[in-house]
Amino acid sequence: MFKNLLTPILAICLLLSGCATVPMASKEDDAKLKTFQKPADNKSGIYIYRNSFVGQALKKNIYINGEMIGESANKVFFYKEVEPGEQTLSTESEFSENDLKVSTEGGKNYFFEQYIKMGVFVGGAGLKAVSDAEGMKNVQECKLAK
Repeated sequence: MFKNLLTPILAICLLLSGCATVPMASKEDDAKLKTFQKPADNKSGIYIYRNSFVGQALKKNIYINGEMIGESANKVFFYKEVEPGEQTLSTESEFSENDLKVSTEGGKNYFFEQYIKMGVFVGGAGLKAVSDAEGMKNVQECKLAK
């Protein structure tokens, strides 16, 4: 009985711990954005990062206000400046996009974590706001994706 369960369990562990790769930005751009300079007063800065052990083999699309900004993998982040006001952040999930609606102010940076969750057939994804301190710490551990 134990041997019959061992193979599927190992397969699931390998699937969840594999690595996915996405196109990366230059080291210079990565370093510049990790200084966390405030955007101009007429812009809001949005950092979205993924830094989790679960679902490393999965790549998930990320959108801001309906525009795809990239495909995420573990240990990557994205940065986008937007007009202040209402924003819709979305991530590809198992059956449809998961949206997070937020209000932003000019001259400020905002940090959001993309997390992977278990799904019926494949892992899903969600987004959540995090504190500036937590966001900056985690972005430092990631690399800028294109």
